[in-house]
Amino acid sequence: MSERPLVPRPRVIAHRGASAHLPEHTLAAYARAIADGADLIEPDLVLTRDGVLVARHENEIGGTTDVADHPRFAARRTLKHVDGVPLEGWFTEDFTLAELKSLRARERLPALRGTAQDGLYPVATLEEIIELLAVENERRGRAIGLIPEIKHGTWFGRQGLPMEQRLLGTLRAHACTRSVPVVIQSFELTNLRALRAGLGDLPNVRLLQLIDEPAAQPWDVAASGGALRYADLLTPAGLREVATYADAIGPNARTILPLDDQGRLGPPTPLVREAHAAGLQVHAWTFRPENVFLPTSLWHGGDPATYNADGSIAEIRAHLAAGIDAFFTDDPSLGRQALEASEH
Repeated sequence: MSERPLVPRPRVIAHRGASAHLPEHTLAAYARAIADGADLIEPDLVLTRDGVLVARHENEIGGTTDVADHPRFAARRTLKHVDGVPLEGWFTEDFTLAELKSLRARERLPALRGTAQDGLYPVATLEEIIELLAVENERRGRAIGLIPEIKHGTWFGRQGLPMEQRLLGTLRAHACTRSVPVVIQSFELTNLRALRAGLGDLPNVRLLQLIDEPAAQPWDVAASGGALRYADLLTPAGLREVATYADAIGPNARTILPLDDQGRLGPPTPLVREAHAAGLQVHAWTFRPENVFLPTSLWHGGDPATYNADGSIAEIRAHLAAGIDAFFTDDPSLGRQALEASEH
């Protein structure tokens, strides 16, 4: 585990930007997140055919862009098995950056958040996000950080498009990302272990081990025939092992405050305490403001799609009281309100 100071706590992380209000992973969503008080902005990173890092939640882009409306790309619809899961659609690694730039983003959750912003924003590159961050930090006089997630690291490596060194090279190329807080996250283990060895000239960079469903396996482990599951990482011994290469864990919020049979937040599990004992921070995900994502005890009215600011703030505050160090939220403005209310 690194002996360097960790990212100050607690911190509001803009999950894919201000994605409760604007299509995720667009420059507009990141700019809104910064204006709304985010401490760090999160781009999920995938690669183009010509090796450019771009921000998309997945490499399959049929649901988050208008690619299906472009007849010239119809033949690129295909079936792939990404991380062992069959997916049919269009994939970023089959497009050059110039081709992706001809597409426009769409709302990933249109039934909840509408489609009014569809068609307005292009796919953003990591370079463009860093440039936006540098401008906003200079204008606002504060060091807003970056928390990129490496998506499908093993998959892209097997396509001849390894992501990790491209990411480090991009971070090194910008004065902004050589100085502001940067946290690299992954659901895989192998890439984080390898990255730990290469951070000597980037003292501002930390590593975050994301934790999926306890019964699931990290894909790099499954692909190599290993037996380890995420549940194994959540034991005291597992957390101590994670601390040999990472600075924080990123678990689902329900592993911190489970729900009881009445849909209420229950008492905290030992996870935060045990992670802290191992020297790890806890960055919980993901807090969203619509009823459907909240404990039913916090709902406002009976419509699952209702935007429920008070309920989201209450949920975040409960997790802050449980000791989390940072949290991912689709609405950084509510995250900031929750944090400020908890500090008074």
